[in-house]
Amino acid sequence: MSDKFTVEIISPDQTILKQQTNEVIIPSFEGQMGILSNHIPLITFLRPGIITIKAEGEKKYYVEEGTVEFSNNNLLILTLTARDIAHLDKSKINKLLQKAEANLNTQSTDKDRYLASYKLETLKEISQ
Repeated sequence: MSDKFTVEIISPDQTILKQQTNEVIIPSFEGQMGILSNHIPLITFLRPGIITIKAEGEKKYYVEEGTVEFSNNNLLILTLTARDIAHLDKSKINKLLQKAEANLNTQSTDKDRYLASYKLETLKEISQ
């Protein structure tokens, strides 16, 4: 039995990543969730955070939102905002960080403040 499965990150206009992997860690509303081969079927929503894909090396993607489905050893991540952290430059991160800080103060609902705070926390982690 193989310990690998397929992970695919798709945005509306392109496939961002499709590869075999050993483990994926996603930022779901339930918390950080690790996915391994033969995980039970799953559908969940992403909150702002970092997707970590572990194969020979490690790839990390910043996401703000999306949906995740795992079934038959295929992990499908649908999102508008997946950005490869290795290709984010400091100026882009700083712009996103400033926008997130301003956005946090304008949120009126608990859900919106929750999402804005995770976005801000993740961007601060990336900028270090």
